[in-house]
Amino acid sequence: MSKLFGFSGDDDFCPGGSIYPNPKESSLFLSLGHHVDVYFPPRKRSRISAPIVFTEKFERKKVSIEVLPDECLFEIFRRLPAGQERSACACVSKRWLTLLSNICRDEFSSNSNIENLKPEEKVTENKAEDQEIESDGYLSRSLEGKKATDVRLAAIAVGAASHGGLGKLSIRGSNSARRVTDVGLGAIACGCPSLKVLSLWNVPSIGDEGLCEIAKGCNLLEKLDLSQCPEISDRALIAVAKNCPNLTDLTIESCSKIGNEGLQAIGRCCSNLKSISIKDCPLLGDQGIVNLLSSTSYVMTKVKLQALNITDVSLAVIGHYGKAIIDLVLVGLPNVSERGFWVMGNGHGLQKLKSLSITSCRGVTDTGLEAVGRGCPNLKQFCLRKCAFLSDNGLVSFSKAAASLENLQLEECHRITQFGFFGLLLNCGAKLKALAMVNCLGIKDLNLGLPLQAPCKSLRSLSIRNCSGFGNASLAVLGKLCPQLQHLDLSGLQGITDAGFLPMLESCEAGLVKVNLSGCVNLTDKVVSSLAEMHGWTLEMLNLDGCQKISDASLVAIAENCPLLGDLDLSKCMITDCGIAALANANLFNLQILSVSRCSSITDKSLLALRKLGQTLGGLNLQHCNAISISTVDLLVEQLWRCDILS
Repeated sequence: MSKLFGFSGDDDFCPGGSIYPNPKESSLFLSLGHHVDVYFPPRKRSRISAPIVFTEKFERKKVSIEVLPDECLFEIFRRLPAGQERSACACVSKRWLTLLSNICRDEFSSNSNIENLKPEEKVTENKAEDQEIESDGYLSRSLEGKKATDVRLAAIAVGAASHGGLGKLSIRGSNSARRVTDVGLGAIACGCPSLKVLSLWNVPSIGDEGLCEIAKGCNLLEKLDLSQCPEISDRALIAVAKNCPNLTDLTIESCSKIGNEGLQAIGRCCSNLKSISIKDCPLLGDQGIVNLLSSTSYVMTKVKLQALNITDVSLAVIGHYGKAIIDLVLVGLPNVSERGFWVMGNGHGLQKLKSLSITSCRGVTDTGLEAVGRGCPNLKQFCLRKCAFLSDNGLVSFSKAAASLENLQLEECHRITQFGFFGLLLNCGAKLKALAMVNCLGIKDLNLGLPLQAPCKSLRSLSIRNCSGFGNASLAVLGKLCPQLQHLDLSGLQGITDAGFLPMLESCEAGLVKVNLSGCVNLTDKVVSSLAEMHGWTLEMLNLDGCQKISDASLVAIAENCPLLGDLDLSKCMITDCGIAALANANLFNLQILSVSRCSSITDKSLLALRKLGQTLGGLNLQHCNAISISTVDLLVEQLWRCDILS
């Protein structure tokens, strides 16, 4: 018997050796029982005509659907009904998710089960499909940093179809370890044909293949934003141009492989393109800009060109073919000269231009700017920044030519002096409503002896910020020239005092609504009291941040005369608990924002006053108020639950 259990060789009934770890354990063999019919022919494998149970040491091998090849799983998955069934299968494993995300919508067998339905069920099914089609593009998804992976994109592709369809997708700053690749974009292309807006920011792992898949699968694409995508080239842009005729908005920034060829394809194929923004693409030159603008001359409404190697030729084309352009932005164009701006203005094509912004362009001179003013008769908003060669003569000539101008902003134009500033006010059209001068160091306080009439009655908003040379003499003249001011911003003007500001207040006839005096360190309570008495019934916003000579007397005047005040900033002022109490006892029902940051004289004694003010406040700034204890702040946070408190 022992030889029988120890037998091993070619005649084994279980090839490969004994089926027992210990051949002497005959009880295992005897446990089969007499009811099992087992036949052992010589040199043959056993034939078992009844189920065999060899105790727990012999587990039957589990059969899993995972053994099926991808082709079989594909046929199964494409017959799944839309909705929870597909999403549930996608949750089983990464392999299933990948398979489902690579099945395009037209590959799903949508009618596989409808033939077996009753007539009324068919109607319900058809209505459901119609509703799904109508709601395509309802969802919006944004992936940033570590969340931007191919797995998440695949999950979005599978799940979005049954919830209205993906319409907007934004991917920003892909993680370097598990970053988004062309595979993830391919999944979106298969599962989200309703995609209309795609934004890719700082995703160097995405190349032409992924964007080409998007172009083929998402033909409804309307807006494309590519920023810092160094692996995307003209090939992908050409694919978008050929497959996405509805493209209306294109932004390209810091894409080193995109050049003229891709932009030419966009111009040829995308006849509905209305907005183009291109920044820092070294391969792009005049050829691409010229072909694009000449092909879309009757639909292009918004153009932004920044840090490009274009020349005067491109500006000449803009001036000639920009018949529909409404908004034009030109930033950092070192190769454009005075001739380019002169030709652009004299091209007579910018008849509809309403907004123009020019920054850091050395070609902006007096002659070029005057030509732009003449060539843009409907220009309403003009912003000029860091243009060092513009002088007073060019500014005054421009103001005379641009008769429709409503809003003018000059920033870091250091050759503009007092003559240019007041010459602008004396010669501008009757439509100018807002004027801003920022960091213009050429302005010096001079007694110019200007006429006392008020030719600029249309001006409602005046902002002079950080112009260190602007003082009392200029301020007194300004009040007489602009009597209808309502918004006044003089932040950072350390040279003005009460003597210059009081005449300004007396000249404002319309009533000041918003006043910003932050950084005016030489103004005192006398100015604030006069402001409250003269304009208290119109004043809605007052900023006194950094006015170190303002004390409780100003708060008493504000409490008595400014019932409409909604925003008050007293940061770094010399106010105390008495001033806060005066505000609390007044009927300032409109006060919503109060800032007393860095007011070291406010203590815990203001708790009751701040609690009373907080009944209407939406924002309270107590930062760096060192005399207020933490327990007081905690009590305010607990009681003023509708107010956002910064501490």
